[in-house]
Order: sequence, then C-alpha cells, then structure tokens
Amino acid sequence: MEEVKQSAASKLKISDDVIITVARLAALDVKGVASLGGEVNKKSKIRNSGPIRISMIGDVAAIDMKIIIKSGEKACSVAQEVQSAVKENVQNMTGVPVARVNVTVAGVVFE
Repeated sequence: MEEVKQSAASKLKISDDVIITVARLAALDVKGVASLGGEVNKKSKIRNSGPIRISMIGDVAAIDMKIIIKSGEKACSVAQEVQSAVKENVQNMTGVPVARVNVTVAGVVFE
C-alpha cells in the first residue's frame, strides 16, 4: 500500500496593532527621538490619521511614521536610525518582511 502524506497548510496573521506597537517602541528607543507626531490609539489607526500607518502589500509591510526630534539632533541621521531600527525590529519580532519605512520629521522639541 502506498503511504499518503498530508500536510496541513496554516497561515499566521499578524495584526496591524502588533506591528504598530513594535514600530512605536523601536522608534522611541532611538536617541534623538522625543516622541511620535501624534497619538497612537485604535481610533487614530482606523482613521489612518495616527503617526504610524501600515500598508500591507501581499505579505509585505510598508510603514509610514511621523516623529518629533529633540533640538540639537541632526534630523537626517535620526530619521535614518529610526528607519533601520523599525525595519529590523518588526522583521525580527513578527516575521513580517518590511519593504520600506518612510519617516517624516513632524517637529522639533526645544528643551
């Protein structure tokens, strides 16, 4: 008799809320970032008006975020560090590949 092997295909879906949380924590951990450019909550995510937006293109994420930097920091350097940190953390913690991270500097905090 022939042995029949069946494989169960399963798919794991990561919520946008999880990706937003990981991206938020990664961005806030970068030196020079004072805060995000708005409030992160369910209402802002649903309306797509919050500081972090996730667009899924197939199984690949595209992340847009607004940050506020501290005065005296170079905006370009901070934004590049945020891009790297967010992409690396989201991919490592969720397994979702990230195509791009667009960072907009929404303001400067003078302390």
